[in-house]
Amino acid sequence: MTHSFVVDLLSRVEGEGGLKVVVQDGSVEEVALNIFEPPRFFEAFLVGRAYQEVPDITARICGICPVAYQMTACAAIEDALRSAGGDAAELAPAYEVRQLRRLLYCGEWLQSHALHVYFLHAPDFLGCNDAVALAGTDPAALQRGVALKKTGNLVMKTVGARAIHPVNVRVGGFYRAPGAEAIRALAGPLQDALEASLKTLEWVSRFDFPSLENDYLFVALRGEGCYPIDSGPVASSAGHEWSPAEFAEAAVEEHVARSTALHARLFGRSPYLTGPLARYALNSSSLSPLAKAAARDAGLGPVCRNPFQSIVVRAVEMVVACEEALRIVSSYTAPAEPAAPLPSAAPGQVLVGTGATEAPRGLLLHRYEIKDGLVTKARIMPPTSQNQLSIEADLRAVVGAGLHLAHDELTHRAEMAVRNHDPCISCAAHFLDIEVQHR
Repeated sequence: MTHSFVVDLLSRVEGEGGLKVVVQDGSVEEVALNIFEPPRFFEAFLVGRAYQEVPDITARICGICPVAYQMTACAAIEDALRSAGGDAAELAPAYEVRQLRRLLYCGEWLQSHALHVYFLHAPDFLGCNDAVALAGTDPAALQRGVALKKTGNLVMKTVGARAIHPVNVRVGGFYRAPGAEAIRALAGPLQDALEASLKTLEWVSRFDFPSLENDYLFVALRGEGCYPIDSGPVASSAGHEWSPAEFAEAAVEEHVARSTALHARLFGRSPYLTGPLARYALNSSSLSPLAKAAARDAGLGPVCRNPFQSIVVRAVEMVVACEEALRIVSSYTAPAEPAAPLPSAAPGQVLVGTGATEAPRGLLLHRYEIKDGLVTKARIMPPTSQNQLSIEADLRAVVGAGLHLAHDELTHRAEMAVRNHDPCISCAAHFLDIEVQHR
C-alpha cells in the first residue's frame, strides 16, 4: 500500500525541490531531496571574461547575498594575482580597505539574517502562514524586523553604493572610499540595530522548538581572534584545518540523478554542515562578552546541534554583525587609496587562486584560473550544495520521528526542517512535492 501526499507550495525559501520518502515496516528507508532548479551556467559564462568583471557578474547569483559572492570572488582573484610575483604585502588591500569590506559584509549579514528570522522562519513557530499574518498578531515584532533589514541595507548602500548588487566593489578594494562623515552617520542606526538584535534574540529564545539533536560534522571558517566573516582558515569539528585552496581539494562535489544541484562531501565520503550552527560551534569562544552573555541567556551552550534552534544562533550573529560594524565605524579612517595595485602576469602565465568567506547561509568558496587577464576556469561552491546531504539527514530524522503525526502536522514539520537551513536553491517558484510510500 502506498500513501502519497503533496505540498503544493513550500513558501519562505528560494527555489524548487521535491522530497520522496519511502517507509518500510514503520521505518524510513529512503529520503531524497530532489532539486530541479534550471542550471544557471555562471561558472561557464565567466570563462573568457576579464577577471575585473568577476565580482559584478557573480553578485548577480543572489539578490540577498551579493556581497558574499563579491567578497569571495575578490579573495580568490587576489590570491591568484599574488601568485604572479612581486611583494605580497604590497599587493594586499590596506587595513582600512579590509575593514570597509568587513563593514559591508556586516550589513549583508544583518539584512539577510533579519529577513530569514522575521519573514521566513519565525512564522513556523508562531502559527502564522507568512509575515503578513505575523503583522496581524505581533506588529511590533515585524516592525523590528523591518527596521533591522533597513539598517543592513543602509550599511550596504553607504559602503557599496547600492543595497542590492553593490557597484562599488572591485578586485583590490573599492572604486571609491566613503568619507568619514558618511561612515560615522551609521553609528546611530547601528546602535538601534544592536538593541533590536538583542530583543530579537530574547524573542526567538522563547519559541517552542521540536526536539532534535544531530551529530553534524561542522565546517566553517575559524576566526583569527574574532568571529569569522570574511577571512580565516577553513576548519571542521573533527579537528581538520585547511587553507581555502586545500579545502577546495578536500570538498568533492558530485552529480546525482535526482538533482541538478551538486552534492558536496569531505574527501568524497562525509556529508557536512556549514552555516550559523557550524560557525557558532567552531567560534563561540570568540564571541564578545555581550554576545556570549546574550547567547547564554537565550539557552545556548558552546555548541548547538538542534537545527530548529538555528534561528536563535542567527539572532546571536545579528548581535555580532552590529557590534563589529559599530567597532569599525567608530575607528574609521578613509584609506589613502581605495584599492591595492594589481600586478601584471607574464604572457601565457596561468594564475590559480581560491577564496572562502562566510555567506549568511554558510561557507562560500570560489576558485579561478586566469591566463592573460581572462578567466579560463571557474568553480563556485555555494552553501546550499554543501548542506544538501545534511538537510536530507535532518528530514530523515524528522519524518522518522513524526510518522505518527497527522498529515498536516507532518507536512509542516518537514517544511520546517528544510527552512531551518535557509536554503537558497534558486530565484524561481517555490514548490516542494512530498511523496511518502509505505511498504
